[in-house]
Amino acid sequence: MRNGRHYGLDWLRIAAFGLLILYHIGMVFSPWSWVIKTPHAITALVPPMALLTPWRLPLLFAVSGFASRHLFERSGGAGAFLRSRNLRLLVPLAFGMAVLIPPEMWVRVQEGGYPHGYLHFWLLDYWHWGEFYGRVLPSWEHLWFVAYLWAYTAVLALALMLHGPALRRGADRLVAWLLEGRRLLWVPIVVMTILRLALLFVVPEEKGLLTDWSGHARFVPIFLFGFILAGAPQIWPRIAQLWPAALMLALASGATVLSVELSYPGDMLPPHWIMAADRAARTVMAWTMILVLFHFADRMLNRDHRWRATIAEAVFPFYLIHQPVIVLIAWHTLPMGLSATVEFALLAAGTLAASTLFYLLGREVDWLRPLIGLSRRPGRRARGSSPQAA
Repeated sequence: MRNGRHYGLDWLRIAAFGLLILYHIGMVFSPWSWVIKTPHAITALVPPMALLTPWRLPLLFAVSGFASRHLFERSGGAGAFLRSRNLRLLVPLAFGMAVLIPPEMWVRVQEGGYPHGYLHFWLLDYWHWGEFYGRVLPSWEHLWFVAYLWAYTAVLALALMLHGPALRRGADRLVAWLLEGRRLLWVPIVVMTILRLALLFVVPEEKGLLTDWSGHARFVPIFLFGFILAGAPQIWPRIAQLWPAALMLALASGATVLSVELSYPGDMLPPHWIMAADRAARTVMAWTMILVLFHFADRMLNRDHRWRATIAEAVFPFYLIHQPVIVLIAWHTLPMGLSATVEFALLAAGTLAASTLFYLLGREVDWLRPLIGLSRRPGRRARGSSPQAA
């Protein structure tokens, strides 16, 4: 369906969040730096994780942009859209920073020698503003994605509020121009590559809403693409034509990314020209994989299932809770000296169980629902309707 709900992108969003959770479990065992590490460094994880890294987060922003357009159209105006985004994003972000993230930060400061228990930390020291035992508090950790998504939607809503008709006309002209020839394939690559390389040696690549300009250069164009695509069904046939070429570029750029990662493992820094080539390859892979995966979702996954609505509703609560659960399970089980296989099984099973319980309990308590990114329970839900993505 071009004018209704796109079930394929629902499934793609579910898969993207599932991959993100598995990726974070893998980070416990990978040679790269992360929140908490096992002594079992599994180098075999490097190739698949390196090939996931360039496109896993851009894909989430693309799907979120697509969902945002449908939410905007149903909101009845930019102001109502912004209010709904504030409720569905800022409230879970605040809840996460106040309740879900502190246990993870307690583990992190304990690694730096913090002497007190969790209750003392949460009541007193977590609210310390600034650096504390080598960590910056308070923190949003993995919830930076929610903060970025809110910022992008807020700026977009304000722009539509002030210049809506002009922006729509401009988007229509841009779409018409991009649909000529292979522009949809190569123009975004060129623009985002120039932006990323222009910033590479000028500003540091670090998370932070007001500091991560390299991240914004990657994520904002892709978020806007998803938003525009939801209102421009004429793009889908061109994606169907371009996906084989996009796949070839994704394979070539992925080979470059993997080659650099294997040649400069861990935190080893390559020469500047290789770093620039790596960032360019990552940009190419991000865009081309989005085209390939959107085509796959449109052609192969665009059908409903009786479990789709429930799973689609669950993925955002799963996202909110999964990383603190991974960190706490690892913190308490690593001293046991378990094998890598047993440790992985405990992390995977424990994260799934805790996230499922968090969702199932949260969805049944009306006052908890907004805190975990769910809409308030309606009195009656029409058959065939489903919750919207946060």
